[in-house]
Amino acid sequence: MEKETILERIVIDPKVCHSKLCIRGMRYPVGAILEYLAGGDRIADILEAFPDLEEADIQACQLYANGKLRSNPFIG
Repeated sequence: MEKETILERIVIDPKVCHSKLCIRGMRYPVGAILEYLAGGDRIADILEAFPDLEEADIQACQLYANGKLRSNPFIG
């Protein structure tokens, strides 16, 4: 997935989710999706629970988090 694709899927909208990062302007905070994954949920579990999400949305969340970790001077 390219950076442009991530930026299309991960957005900040002051009118949605109190300006938190969310998926495609819907009320799915990126942090919540990452918490599901960290808690052991599989992508298939998340997609079943939230059918309006797409696998690429979850991948964008993972790539966004990975990019933030790589740019953090205190990590790696």
